[in-house]
Order: sequence, then structure tokens, then C-alpha cells
Amino acid sequence: MSPQSALKRPPALLPSAPAGEPATTVERERRRGRGSLSNASGRYEPVARVAFDDGWQGLDDLPPFKTTVIADSTRKIITRNDSPDISFDRSINPYRGCEHGCVYCFARPTHAYLGLSPGLDFESRLFMKPNAPELLERELSAPGYVPKMIAIGTNTDPYQPIERRYKIMRRILEVLDAAGHPVGIVTKSALVLRDLDILARMARRDLVKVALSVTTLDPKLARTMEPRAATPPRRLDALRQLVKAGVPASAMVAPVIPALNDDEIERILDAVASVGVRHAGYVLLRLPLEVRDLFREWLIANFPDRYRHVFKLIRDMRGGKDYDSTFGQRQTGTGPIAWMIGRRFEVACEKLGFNKERRKIATEHFRPPRPGAKQLDLF
Repeated sequence: MSPQSALKRPPALLPSAPAGEPATTVERERRRGRGSLSNASGRYEPVARVAFDDGWQGLDDLPPFKTTVIADSTRKIITRNDSPDISFDRSINPYRGCEHGCVYCFARPTHAYLGLSPGLDFESRLFMKPNAPELLERELSAPGYVPKMIAIGTNTDPYQPIERRYKIMRRILEVLDAAGHPVGIVTKSALVLRDLDILARMARRDLVKVALSVTTLDPKLARTMEPRAATPPRRLDALRQLVKAGVPASAMVAPVIPALNDDEIERILDAVASVGVRHAGYVLLRLPLEVRDLFREWLIANFPDRYRHVFKLIRDMRGGKDYDSTFGQRQTGTGPIAWMIGRRFEVACEKLGFNKERRKIATEHFRPPRPGAKQLDLF
């Protein structure tokens, strides 16, 4: 039987899996410390492959998923966008794929463009851009370049574990600092504190702001949902130290998942307020493309009693669908459940005095890293 036909068989006929998990999941020992349960082929692949025990060689002989890092030979580092519902028009991603393994990550489908799985491949087969700082210097020095805030961490986390070794994010910050260029950073890693010297220096010129995602205060849920990201206490401590150093810091309650972590909204905001944060935002769970199936697998395996309820609420907030990518709605949803979550967030922020001031980001300090060569006089 072909691999494609094996995929089409009813779930009851698929190879057996541990109790409480879908039949297509990878064995626990092979995916220990990972977020995804499976590694289905990318949607652009001509064939689909499913590992199963055919009686000749046991699945126990397959190796575990280990993190591998490949150099990405990209020729441009600044990505442009014209999305009307986000506050930036340019961004940088030092890495492709993310070892944090957050099961809900909306960036997972991008691995399909590389011929890889948005599942376990996304968190174990990573790509780094070693020449990112040099490319950034060149692009910032281009004739006619107009400085605006560059967002980093909006796709994959720039402070994921491999950054400790490659230090690409730190080198990018060094370029931006020297050029006087503004930057906004989103992360869920305490590793951001390694670069506190640069961030504090940039903050004195209104060149930086940092947002940490705090999804839950429950360490068990965090470990299950975001297995290699910083624990909730470490994220709160990172926010505390950023504020103490004078770096504009905010918290993102993201993603808000109905019937899973939405009851923590007020507690999370209280916790970040206690460490000095005065700005916060939220984003509803997004399930584009393969993320829907990966999240469903994870939910069935870890919260089988809530599976149907969670997805019913998700569809209630997405016009009856699992996901709606409409600009202006994709981050906050629609309908009474989404409205209630939004009002709870607003009331809690109002009570704590959040989001009262608009943060200033300066562009007047910008100087091209490589000034253009002066034209010689003809005579």
C-alpha cells in the first residue's frame, strides 16, 4: 500500500499509538522535550510518509529527534510587509524554525516552503543566518533608505536556545545600536537579559522596546505547551530586570486559548504589574494551515476532556471556522466569546493603569553604517 493511501485509511486502522494519543504520533522517547506529537510531510511534498511498524524493523530502532542547525544563505535580511493590522512594515528573522517547540506557533507552516514538516522538523531542523549583521549593514546603507522601527521576533524567536551559541541577535543589535536605528523585540526567553547592556544603551536614545510573551503562570501547562521556552517565573524576572534597567518593556498575553488559559488573563496582568510593567497586549490563538492539526493532536493527547469544548469556542470566535485570516480580525476574533475576552483584558488593564502612555521610538539618531562613497570632482 502506498504512503498516500495509508494516510487515507480510517484512524482506527492506522498503526497503534500510546493510549490517549492520536495514532499518527511519534513515539514519546523519540520526541522527548518537543512540543509537536507528529511530523507529517509538508503540504508541497509529492508524497506523504508515515512511519509504522511493518513487522520487519521496530520503531524503537529509529533515532530520536535531535536539533540540527544549517546555515541559511539568504541574500536579504529585512523583510517588508504591508499588512494593515500590524504596527510595523519591516522585520528581521535571524532564524528559521524554533527550538522552543510551542505547539501553537503560527510560524510552523513556513517550514513547508523548505520541504520540511511544520511538526517536529520545525523545532529540530533549524536554519540560522550567520551573515545577517553584514546584510543588515548593507541594507541600512542603501541610498534612499528611510529608517522606521524594525520588528524582530514576530515570526520565530530571536532568543531561542541556539542563540547562546551563534549570537546572531546580539550582532544585529550591535549594528542597530551603532547606526542609531530603532528596533522592537518580541521574545519568550530570559536570554534577552544577556544583551541588557546594548538594550539599556539604546533605551536612553528611545531606540528600543521589548515585549515578553507570558502565556500562562502554570508551570505544568507551560512545560507541556512551550517545552523549551523560559519558565513563567524566569519571564517575569526578565521583565523586572528590563524595567529596572530602563528598557521599555511590555507583556503579551499570547496566545489566549479559550477553556485552557483564558481564565488566567487577570492573574497574568497582575503578575506583570508587580514587576513594574505598565504596557500589555493580547492575541487570540491562531490556527493557520497545519497548525490546526498539530494543535488538535496535542489537545487530544493532553486535555482529551476539553478537546471538543476548546474547538467549539475557537469556531465561535472565528465565524464557525477553525481560523479566519481576515485583517483586523485574525488577532482578536469575532463574536460574543471574543468580545468578552477583549473586554476582560481591557477592564483589567484599566484597573492596573496599563497602556496610558504611547511609547516614543526615535529615528533622528539614524546614521547609515556604511556612508556612500563621495563622488570625485571632475576637475
